[in-house]
Amino acid sequence: MTSPFTVVIVSRNTCTHLRACLDTVQAEVPNEVIVVDNASSDGSVEMVRALYPWANLHVNSRNLGYGAAANQAIAGCTAKYVLLLNSDTLLQTGVLEALGGYVARHPRAAVVGPRLVYPDGTLQPSCYPFPTPLDTLLANSPGAIPLGRLIRRYVPILRNFDLRTWPHTYARVVPYVKGAAIAIRREAFEAVGGFDESFFMYFEDADLCYRLMAAGWEVHFAPVTTVVHVGGASSMQCRSEMTVRLFASTVRFYRLHSSGLGLVEAIIIIKMLNLIRWIGGTLRLFLARDVSERTLIAEDIAACRCVLRSHL
Repeated sequence: MTSPFTVVIVSRNTCTHLRACLDTVQAEVPNEVIVVDNASSDGSVEMVRALYPWANLHVNSRNLGYGAAANQAIAGCTAKYVLLLNSDTLLQTGVLEALGGYVARHPRAAVVGPRLVYPDGTLQPSCYPFPTPLDTLLANSPGAIPLGRLIRRYVPILRNFDLRTWPHTYARVVPYVKGAAIAIRREAFEAVGGFDESFFMYFEDADLCYRLMAAGWEVHFAPVTTVVHVGGASSMQCRSEMTVRLFASTVRFYRLHSSGLGLVEAIIIIKMLNLIRWIGGTLRLFLARDVSERTLIAEDIAACRCVLRSHL
């Protein structure tokens, strides 16, 4: 029986991860596989052409960003559902059948996120609230202070209410799910115009889910299957740039979906967090002796300086 899924993989300079991902995708026999390469220079394109000629390969001459690349692939799909993947993911046997069955049983579900784990098998949080100034302050993301992590770790009641730290053991409607591996109902995706391409990287998944929910659709987390997600395979190659893009995308989300006061509060918090990181990084750089450690710290300081100087 023909699968109702097209699998779309967006990749940039992740040749080894992409090869492993395609091996697991091939075993699931989807309707179609589309790989969008965002101007890789590590041999990814040549590898796909040589080893996976059955994959429909789109090669971009420049990095379009994640959302734009996904839109490019999904625009040519004919399947009812799309499984959108980061290239550093590995599929479990039966993932398409499990997700397809779940989406079919929930006709208002526009996006479904499976359970994600790290390569060592530990749970990877994948459900999130939409950003608020307080959440931005407490979130476990670059630039955050440890208060939020301490509360979630040592106060069990709050831990179970926090989408990042709840045990991810049952299906539920959530604000948004991590875009590393998501099943998309193509009808709903096209109805809201797909990803907003003004989000080059980060928060394009949150923005999509926000617009889908505003249009009457639902976003679900469903642990009916598990996907391994390494995380950061592409972004860690340019840490400073990605840190700046994270905060720029955060502010972009506030501009589109928050009040003017919320935007101002978010910018103040982001600037404050980066000032703290900049001061702490400068002290650590003074004390560090290892060359590689000093390089990483210097990159973090440069990113913080850029955020502090920018208008976001």
